[in-house]
Amino acid sequence: MLETLRNAWKIPDLRKRILFTLFMIVVYRLGGAIPVPGINRTVIDQMFQGSSAGVLDFMDLMSGGAFKRFTIFALNIYPYITASIILQLLTIAIPKLEEIAKREDGKKKIAQYTRYLTVVLALITATGYSVGFFNNALISKSPLSIATVIITLTAGTAFLMWLGEEITDKGIGNGISIIIFAGIVSRYPADISQSLTLLKAGEINILEILIFLVFALVIVVGVIAIQQGERKIPVQYAKRVVGRKMYGGQSTHIPLKVLMAGVIPVIFASSILAFPQTLGFFFKGNVDAWVQKYLSIYGNPGIWIYSLLNILLIIFFTYFYTAVQFNPFEYANNLKQYGGFIPGIRPGRPTADYLNRVLSRITIAGALALAFIASIPTIIFSFTNLNVSFGGTALLIVVGVALETMKQVEAQMLMRHYKGFLK
Repeated sequence: MLETLRNAWKIPDLRKRILFTLFMIVVYRLGGAIPVPGINRTVIDQMFQGSSAGVLDFMDLMSGGAFKRFTIFALNIYPYITASIILQLLTIAIPKLEEIAKREDGKKKIAQYTRYLTVVLALITATGYSVGFFNNALISKSPLSIATVIITLTAGTAFLMWLGEEITDKGIGNGISIIIFAGIVSRYPADISQSLTLLKAGEINILEILIFLVFALVIVVGVIAIQQGERKIPVQYAKRVVGRKMYGGQSTHIPLKVLMAGVIPVIFASSILAFPQTLGFFFKGNVDAWVQKYLSIYGNPGIWIYSLLNILLIIFFTYFYTAVQFNPFEYANNLKQYGGFIPGIRPGRPTADYLNRVLSRITIAGALALAFIASIPTIIFSFTNLNVSFGGTALLIVVGVALETMKQVEAQMLMRHYKGFLK
């Protein structure tokens, strides 16, 4: 990885993209330190020490600490992720949207609708926080003060959405994933320091730290294994004569990845599961207590219900996102059009059915592995005194995003025919 980055740095265009990405991450971290005006920080700190602290700490982790400090990026990028999920589901359910998506400018149109929906969702969430859960933290309850908080939070999410798109277009990697990655990683130094302090104080023992290190290693190895795994489907192209030249006859393969969706299902699942916990904040009393007991990783039997739902959602979104990325029927038609075929399989519909069958089998293996890696550490760490932010989900996202980003760097280098890398 270090060798790849060193070689990428030697290419002016890639160096510019890397520097742009780093600059955008710095902007993100600086924005995460700008507080929302009109908020009493003491009240916020007291809320994080209350009964909801566990859930709040999880949301704070995914926002890189912005949620606890209630800065302009407190909502983070999750309204955009939720909007993306909704639009992708609606594209399949509504024929009109599906027709728009298939147009030449379809992606731009869907992206535009996603931006509008993101602002609407951010506005709703910000309003809920201002008049609901964080209402006691408002210094002034006047309409102007509440409106200022709502507009500030919504604008922060809109800016992060723009920041992510800029990273995707002008930087390296997927911008939204990079923002989440930066937020999680920014908590690591503080968590390491806190764990060492607890170890010295005797509140945790060395065995718990060793258990964490073992599972961290398992997560890293597991993510790399399923991200790199692929099934190669052999493809043969028929020979054809055009004029005096003969074309075709080559043998190649279709690389079907075990996990085409990457870590997107984990991000989507965590966003969906955070929704009822966030909703519970606005209904204090029995509703909040019920949500924390049954739908939170800090409740019992909530830890088991949460983990089961997490596994099911990861499997669902793995299949869903794979279906969005790879269409067997379209691929089979393209193969037939260019004279390609899979040995032993008839072109056309039989090829599509075969690809769909193989894809279903390897996707369930990838989805189960991803769900296992994301859920098991969460269950184990809930029974220890380790207070770290890089549990199963967070560590999985970090490793997955790092792998995807490095693949994009390698792809950019191959596009520029960098001989030193190819050796």
